[in-house]
Amino acid sequence: MKTQKRVLSPRRAAAISTFDSCQTPCVKASGRVPSNTRSDAAGLISGEKPVNRGWNWRIISCVFLPFAAGYYLSYLFRMINTLICGRLASELELGTADLGLLGSIYFLVVTGSQIPMGMLLDRFGPRRVQGALLLLAAAGAALFGLSSGFLSLLVARAMIAFGTAASLMSGLKTVVLWFPRERVALINGCMLMLGALGAVTATAPAEALLNWIGWRGLFELLAASSASAAASIYFLVPEHEATAKSPPGTVSLKTVYTDGRFWRIAPISSTCIGSAWALQSFWAASWLNDVEGLDRTSLVTQLLVMAIALSIGALLLGVVADSLRRHGKNIERLLAIIAAVFIAAELALILHPPFPSLPSWIIVAVVGSAIVLSYAIIGDYFPAQLIARANGVLNVLHFGWAFLVQYGTGLILEQWPVKDGHYPSIAYQTAFSINVVLQLAALVWFIAPWLKELNWKSEIAIKRKSTGQSRSVHVMIPSAEMVILKTDQDVEW
Repeated sequence: MKTQKRVLSPRRAAAISTFDSCQTPCVKASGRVPSNTRSDAAGLISGEKPVNRGWNWRIISCVFLPFAAGYYLSYLFRMINTLICGRLASELELGTADLGLLGSIYFLVVTGSQIPMGMLLDRFGPRRVQGALLLLAAAGAALFGLSSGFLSLLVARAMIAFGTAASLMSGLKTVVLWFPRERVALINGCMLMLGALGAVTATAPAEALLNWIGWRGLFELLAASSASAAASIYFLVPEHEATAKSPPGTVSLKTVYTDGRFWRIAPISSTCIGSAWALQSFWAASWLNDVEGLDRTSLVTQLLVMAIALSIGALLLGVVADSLRRHGKNIERLLAIIAAVFIAAELALILHPPFPSLPSWIIVAVVGSAIVLSYAIIGDYFPAQLIARANGVLNVLHFGWAFLVQYGTGLILEQWPVKDGHYPSIAYQTAFSINVVLQLAALVWFIAPWLKELNWKSEIAIKRKSTGQSRSVHVMIPSAEMVILKTDQDVEW
């Protein structure tokens, strides 16, 4: 009997061959194909053994890196105000409140656009949305470099914020689409690590460019880089063929907003991570200048160390979260520990003891990368089709709190007079103390269920101990009586 070889149709063969350019396994509505690639599927159809064609590097180069570049630019835009605020204030005569608003408008715009961006990403996909938005960011950067007044700077900064608002969400959604879910925490950590390199670039490298081409030339360069990133995402990243459809937006948002677990983690995540973003991106430089009295070179060096700590922290937390999830451990406890350490670091800055403040600022920077843990926890709370929306809602609180801290700190500082061009330490102590009090309340709210569980277990243990003692007495007494009676029965009367 002759074996008939099955011949694929031209359409099916063409569809399978497109994987070699830059494709991954198709994700059906019922779930993700666990391991077989499309080429493996072709082998199964033809009766051959699946062959590993090494497609991981294609996903990394054609999918992961372009979105990581977009997130890198968003981080650079967020942090660059730390270096240029002094030049803007002297050249355009801007006050502290103006600088605070100029820096915080980024967080305000990103906050307001997170939920609409999530809907756009679900509707049109991350490739189209991120590619178009980065063009808007490029236009905003070009306008910023040409601005000569506060209003035009504010509009340009808002355009940049809106153009980079989906950088993180689009990257996270892309990771969910193209990578196995059990590796999402690790890949997210790598994404955040590469994005945090933008904070590294916004220190010594950006300072060198400022001294060479000025802040206007720097933003023209950033405009060109943003346009290039938009082109690479739109033309290089392949379109995912089968995205799992999510529920309608209103239903999804209602599911998230009415979940008690979400409102347990949201306060601690937003108050800590949002504060870390606001402090590192703006007020760290001001504090180091006014309180520590550092010169420009020392200040930039310390900001560079903080940025490197942020990048390394993102990778380490991603690795730790990945390991904990694979071993079935609780990531929430790690988030609580990091929040407690963050509060302790802020208290050290407030009390300002006679030792270097760099360790405290390094902790502040690392906490900014703890968003990896928040996303991993959210991933355990909600099904796959709701994770993107849930992350978007959480991002609203992250960026919203960062806006409040960044702008509110400037308002508080202006309540004290400037002496020799510096604000007094008491001004920073007041602003930071208000933030710490709110973080302590959020931490207590987060660990309250554990405290109740611990109290309940303690009560149960005490009751069991007391019950065990009473039972032992109850058992011993009858035993003694039986011995006495048995002895009495042997006595001759």
